[in-house]
Amino acid sequence: MDKVIITVVGKDTVGIIAKVCTYLSENNVNVLDISQTIVQEYFNMMMIADISQATASFEEIYTRLETLGEEIGVKIHCQREEIFTKMHRI
Repeated sequence: MDKVIITVVGKDTVGIIAKVCTYLSENNVNVLDISQTIVQEYFNMMMIADISQATASFEEIYTRLETLGEEIGVKIHCQREEIFTKMHRI
């Protein structure tokens, strides 16, 4: 499996999860786990996804998710699992 960690942070609006998941589905990216919370009006989501069968490259997914975030008014960050793990190891 080729896993990525996707984080979404910003002011809560209708359809954030739907828009992110629609994009992932259209590119054959499988969402393995998802956690989201809303604190007051702020939305925070973390996803683990498998891109091993994706129809787009990691670089394309990364760039498009950033652009999608700008379009819907949130910050979306995507990074490979091994990089995320190394950055958060104590």
